[in-house]
Amino acid sequence: MIARMPLENFLVIDIETVSAQPAFQSLTEEWQHLWEEKVVRVVPQDITCADYYPQRAGVMAEFAKVVCISLGYFKREKGDYQFRVKSIVDHDEKQLLKQFITTVNQLEAVNNHWCFTGHNIKEFDIPFLCRRLLINDMSIPAYLDFQNMKPWETNMVDTFQYWRFGDYKNFTSLKLLAASLNVPSPKDDIDGSMVGHVYWEENDLERIAVYCQKDIVTVANIVLRFKNLPLLAEEQIVIAK
Repeated sequence: MIARMPLENFLVIDIETVSAQPAFQSLTEEWQHLWEEKVVRVVPQDITCADYYPQRAGVMAEFAKVVCISLGYFKREKGDYQFRVKSIVDHDEKQLLKQFITTVNQLEAVNNHWCFTGHNIKEFDIPFLCRRLLINDMSIPAYLDFQNMKPWETNMVDTFQYWRFGDYKNFTSLKLLAASLNVPSPKDDIDGSMVGHVYWEENDLERIAVYCQKDIVTVANIVLRFKNLPLLAEEQIVIAK
């Protein structure tokens, strides 16, 4: 599928999520009990459910929120391709999700052959967005409603799934896949495990957006490697403000 798709049809996406509250103690008593019920069977023996909250709540849609969505797409300019990246950030998750839907609708009006593209988006990013849309009393757009699509109708390219080649035994991180394909991996001052701290302790959405954008570019370069095309030069990457 990747080999045959025009570059213009890849809509690369990545999201950054954090816990809905800065700490377990910030939850209401009801939600503390719900958290304990959710994780009691998987919490490591040496920590409590409360200590586990800042470590894992950010990846569980019922206990988290989206604070950044980055989108990237290829566009031909003067005979060569640019890769354009836009990040949507907001403390108000509902406003962020509204802006995301508006942006994708605008892209859909220009090109309705695009596919969501990313690393592990099939098992994380897309389901997470759908759950958070419903939690925020928002409808799931048709292009995100994969549960009601036939397998061949699903507009999604997942570099994690593609790299499996039918092998379901192991997980390959974006960083490892990039290194394996000789794709430069961005050297950043944070990683995924630090996003919650940067959000709740430093209140720095811009720093989170930069981190997310670098992952978007890495995925774009992996797509180019899968298609046996040259990697992006720095001047080809355009970050929209």
